[in-house]
Amino acid sequence: MNFYQEVFEKNKKWIKEKEATDADFFKHLAEGQSPEILYIGCSDSRVTAEEMTGMNPGQMFVHRNIANLVPNNDSNSASVIEYAIGALDVKHVVVCGHYFCGGVKAAMQAKDLGILNPWLRNIRDVYRFHSAELNTITDEEEKYKRLVELNVEEQCTNVLKTAIFQKHYNMNKTPTVHGWVFDIKTGKLIDLKFDFEEKLKSIQEIYNLGK
Repeated sequence: MNFYQEVFEKNKKWIKEKEATDADFFKHLAEGQSPEILYIGCSDSRVTAEEMTGMNPGQMFVHRNIANLVPNNDSNSASVIEYAIGALDVKHVVVCGHYFCGGVKAAMQAKDLGILNPWLRNIRDVYRFHSAELNTITDEEEKYKRLVELNVEEQCTNVLKTAIFQKHYNMNKTPTVHGWVFDIKTGKLIDLKFDFEEKLKSIQEIYNLGK
């Protein structure tokens, strides 16, 4: 059996395991979803949202892309945020990065990466915003790790800039926005304690779309 065929065998095993504990599992799953969390993470194959958080199907709405970005010109992430907040009424939005992120590392290379250039420019902009702090870090690994954290915080801020978030939050005081980092070496999720309410106040003079 090759690796591709193994996927379908594992799917059969998964179905049996779910039905063994709950005969109506798939019946309930087909009735709809009401996730509490919108998770915006990295496409890295080592970072699987449901597995590392212990969430079950239906509990978390997931969007993943290279380096967990929320760019202002990306209709994909914008549509996900619009649907998750406006239609699904999620109570939490999480942006989760991870240490040793290939996208972050690639962004720091002085190299033409073709079609990836405009995407990775978003991370290079994060570096530019925080260059005073980052340039004081002499250890390259620690610098990359700090850039991962700063990138998460900037993407959280980009969520706050969206009209759907501001309008929904003004009316309902939800969702809350969180920044996490997954440490691949330890398996731990780190809460960056992103103060989204304070950040929202600080940017609303310019990015006030909630009226």
